[in-house]
Amino acid sequence: MIRDPASESAIDQAARRLERAIALLEQRLGEARGRAGLEAGGLFDQDRAKLAAELDEARAREKALEAAGAEASAALGLAIAEIREVLEADETDEPAPTEEDEPELDLEPDAERDIPDPMTRED
Repeated sequence: MIRDPASESAIDQAARRLERAIALLEQRLGEARGRAGLEAGGLFDQDRAKLAAELDEARAREKALEAAGAEASAALGLAIAEIREVLEADETDEPAPTEEDEPELDLEPDAERDIPDPMTRED
């Protein structure tokens, strides 16, 4: 059915213009959503690549730290073994201390020295 523009009422003309405007708006929104989706996907891919690179770096640091820890543990083990050897050699080379080797302790109070009694309080 062909409409004659003169026979259409102003309301009908306004309704058609509104329908065209809504269709154009929907089209533009669809295009904008498509662009935003592509951009968001690109950002997601960038974030994913960045996180993957950071994970690789963290794994490399972890391996380096494990190697350093193993090296330090081996060095400590050698040092402990050397100390034990020295201590065992000293024990076998030296005779056991006798009473004559021990220093004599003066347990008598010395009247000439002014040594405060730690059990008394001076106020």
